[in-house]
Order: sequence, then structure tokens, then C-alpha cells
Amino acid sequence: MKIVATASGGFAGLARRHEVDTAVSPAGPALEAALASLGFLAAGPAVQARATGADLLRWTIAVEADGRRHSVTFAQDGSPASAPWERLLARILAA
Repeated sequence: MKIVATASGGFAGLARRHEVDTAVSPAGPALEAALASLGFLAAGPAVQARATGADLLRWTIAVEADGRRHSVTFAQDGSPASAPWERLLARILAA
């Protein structure tokens, strides 16, 4: 499974990208379990942001597995709606 997290926005407007191949990463099994527990492949494509602003980072987590691709986009705004995705993002970035 390939996981790609990309960010855009923020004050500087810089793009950020982080990739994890769960087949070779030591964190792979835990990431796959986290994705499954969130129902990632069945989740809607976007999480509604609580706050708006150009200074907020907007993240897209994309997963490719078994010939399927799914992505979820959210604002890193600290809202209850984005909290599970922010926790998942932290795990991806740590891998």
C-alpha cells in the first residue's frame, strides 16, 4: 500500500509531500490498521473545515492499494471533524 500526504497553503504557501510504502516501512502494519479503523476507503473525499483562512494548511492523504486509489482532504484546523485525520497524518509523517 502506498500512502502520500501532501500539504498546501499556510503563510508561506509552500507545498509539502511525504510518501510511505507500507510494504517496506516498519510502521506499515500500524498505518494500515489506522486507515482501516478510520474507514479510510469509505470516507468522503473532504472533511468540512471549521475555520477558514489562507494560513491554514490543507492536507490530502491519498492511498493506493489493490488497484484502487482514494483520498481525503482536510484543513489542519484543530476541529473535532479533522482531529482523527490529523492524528493519522501525524502517524504518516512519523513513518
